[in-house]
Amino acid sequence: MRFLIKFSYDGSAYAGFQSQRGLETIQEKLETALTKINNGKETTITATGRTDKGVHALCQYGHADIDVNINEKKLKRAMNSNLPDDIHVIETTIVPEDFHARYNVKSKEYKYYINTGEYNPLERKYCFQYNHDLNVENMKEAIKYYKGTHDFRAFVTENKEKNNCVRTISEAYIEEQDEKIIITFKGDGFLRYQVRNMVGVLIKIGENKLSPDAVEKIIESKDRTKAGKTAPAQGLYLVDVEYI
Repeated sequence: MRFLIKFSYDGSAYAGFQSQRGLETIQEKLETALTKINNGKETTITATGRTDKGVHALCQYGHADIDVNINEKKLKRAMNSNLPDDIHVIETTIVPEDFHARYNVKSKEYKYYINTGEYNPLERKYCFQYNHDLNVENMKEAIKYYKGTHDFRAFVTENKEKNNCVRTISEAYIEEQDEKIIITFKGDGFLRYQVRNMVGVLIKIGENKLSPDAVEKIIESKDRTKAGKTAPAQGLYLVDVEYI
């Protein structure tokens, strides 16, 4: 049976989602648990996408094929019993054999958290500790330029290896909560480092080093060197995934 597995994780201690030889990853922990449940048969999980080192997920999905006779509730319980405390299975659902956790995705939503107040050591792994004021009004004006269908090549570090960098962002907005800035992007898909690179530009705009319309110019340039620094990983969360 094919199961769709919904899970969350604290990415602080891992080298990202994808399995990497000699490194601890989210995928490796999930597949170790699944293999044990599946009577020792090597079992892979195909995820909605990959998150980088230090990135967190409140809502991530993956599909896996299980040969043993087990229902949804028991699979959830068995997985959580075999996973570390920083990874948690929220729900498991039986899906058709042709369902694909990556290719059936309709949209993904990411949030990025910035602390502009006093440095908080307890949040250092879960919120970018910028700890200075930013021009939020300029950032709110700038983020509008990300909406729509664009070639986001300028925001992809490995753009030479990508033939297609066209993606559609349906929602892009900024909220303020106490001394935190929360940046939200929702779209049909995101390239590696794209969200963090887009945030990096917004921070430069918030520092008054770029004007809000710089976003439009950087998109049109298709030049990664125009986009500046990548925002740190710890502020980024995958918060929602919608399926077709």
